[in-house]
Amino acid sequence: MERKQFKTEVSQLLHLIIHSLYSNREIFLRELISNASDALDKLKYQLLTSGNEIEGGLKIELGFTEGDKRTLTISDNGIGMSHDDLNEDLGTIARSGTRKFLENLTEEQKKDSNLIGQFGVGFYSVFMVASKVEVVTRKYGEDQAWKWASDGVEKYTIEEAERPEQGTTITIYLNEDGSQFANRWDLERLVKKYSNHVAYPIFLSYDQNTYNDKYEVTGKEHKREQINSASALWTRSKSELTDKDYNEFYKSSTGDSDDPLFYVHTKAEGANEYTTLFFVPAQAPFDMYHADYKPGVKLYVKRVFITDDDKELLPTYLRFVRGIIDSEDLPLNVSREILQQNRVMSNIRTPSVKKLLSEFKKIAESNPELYKKFIDNYNRPLKEGLYSDFANKSELAELVRFKSTSVEGYTSLAQYKERMGSDQKSIYYLTGSTENTLRNSPLLGKYKQKGIEVLLMDDDIDDLVMTSLGQYQDVPLKAVNKSDSADELSSDEEKKEAPDLVARFKQALGDLVKDVKVSNRLTDASAAVVADADEMSIQMQQIMRMMDHTKEAPQIKPILEINIDDPVVKKIQNSEDQSFVTDACRVLLDQALLAEGLMPSDPADFSRRLHNLLA
Repeated sequence: MERKQFKTEVSQLLHLIIHSLYSNREIFLRELISNASDALDKLKYQLLTSGNEIEGGLKIELGFTEGDKRTLTISDNGIGMSHDDLNEDLGTIARSGTRKFLENLTEEQKKDSNLIGQFGVGFYSVFMVASKVEVVTRKYGEDQAWKWASDGVEKYTIEEAERPEQGTTITIYLNEDGSQFANRWDLERLVKKYSNHVAYPIFLSYDQNTYNDKYEVTGKEHKREQINSASALWTRSKSELTDKDYNEFYKSSTGDSDDPLFYVHTKAEGANEYTTLFFVPAQAPFDMYHADYKPGVKLYVKRVFITDDDKELLPTYLRFVRGIIDSEDLPLNVSREILQQNRVMSNIRTPSVKKLLSEFKKIAESNPELYKKFIDNYNRPLKEGLYSDFANKSELAELVRFKSTSVEGYTSLAQYKERMGSDQKSIYYLTGSTENTLRNSPLLGKYKQKGIEVLLMDDDIDDLVMTSLGQYQDVPLKAVNKSDSADELSSDEEKKEAPDLVARFKQALGDLVKDVKVSNRLTDASAAVVADADEMSIQMQQIMRMMDHTKEAPQIKPILEINIDDPVVKKIQNSEDQSFVTDACRVLLDQALLAEGLMPSDPADFSRRLHNLLA
């Protein structure tokens, strides 16, 4: 017998499940049945490609014992697990970032049962109701069976066992809080609630009392009944399905405890026949920004499960979408490499993306409240699509939303365009680190004064997105923090020049700046930093340097714009003290960086010069 220690993140997760998610412990059955269904899917695929059959068909069996030591058993004749599979699947969580995610959870998040589904480790939910769990399993094609056992605290054991056929049997020794589940009626209710649409029959075995004419118990009769519908929901007509049917299927297939925001069910006929059923989760998956995120779409061929681990089924920016694609035309032995180049798959993927984006647009127009919930979670991935999906760029430009200086909440590019003044030639935007920093940017002074709306963008990818978009419906997009964006703000008569003052700033700042210019847009601030028209913004430069781990990213120097009407700038203009001029110019540059949410290049030097001026 091998005795092994759980990995640290498993121990953390077990503690979280047992102590924080207790109020929704009935979901353990949904998770175990979902795992059994996945095991049957995998075996069904192998059988069809090998031409073999399983006597009696593929199925899931439930049973229970009553009395002082109550147990619950979930058994399947699916693919089974090997010795190594038990270690990998039940001894560790093979997902990078999980441990860090667990450590950063808030108390409110820890009470969310949806976490179980998000981790994709639903097996561990069994310890909410178990004092001990035993798993006896035998992998298809192998002779040796194995037994895994644990009390869910720190350790587990693995030893050799006997099992007449492939598959897995989980025996749960129910604790006091789980004793209610050794009950026919509760089990039947939960299966119908969570797993009615699992595509394999679920049988419940139980003993039922027999009675005589006087209603006296005369004995017990053993019964075995199928308690689910066992039909692939996506194959049924939309007209016979209700929202409840869709929501229950979504929960049983994803492990999510919440209803989805909405779903899109499509059956295509013609050159290629396929069915898609897509769901958008109410909350963004926790691993949405992880490099090793778990794809949410499963591929079937003629109701036969093929894969749930292919990131090519939908574009990366739609990685939050859950659901299924079921093709009538793909071969059963299709590989991942074939999928990437397969014309049939391309003919499914392209219209599926169009259909999803079209549905998003419909919801934006017909149900703004629902669309706001969608944008709260998925605005950033849609922005990724703007610079990665050229074919759908115009559709995505209608879907993304931004904050603004003129309206509360979100606004679209279309709404901004409608509000533009007749003499305004560009759509203006400002990128930065936080919404609060952007709203207080000194660069907005003249725009506010003239009533020109500016879109506020605090996502780290906004610079890339807006640069790649370039324009919206033939209207140029101009970044406020670029040197050429102030052209519309002032007429030639209003533009000011001060060559001697500019020369003083240039001498004091040297190679810290690319240029110094008199500003036509600053009203309250002394100075502000901007980037040249054809260069990335200062914020984007910082992000690029953070991403570059191998070498120093090239330093692009800012342009300093100065407000010649500002009292401090006038003092610099009139001062004969070169030491004061140098300190003041350097401090104004660093203050301008701070106003944009950026750190001065030398904080200690900034502090010293500021002290000199105050003294």
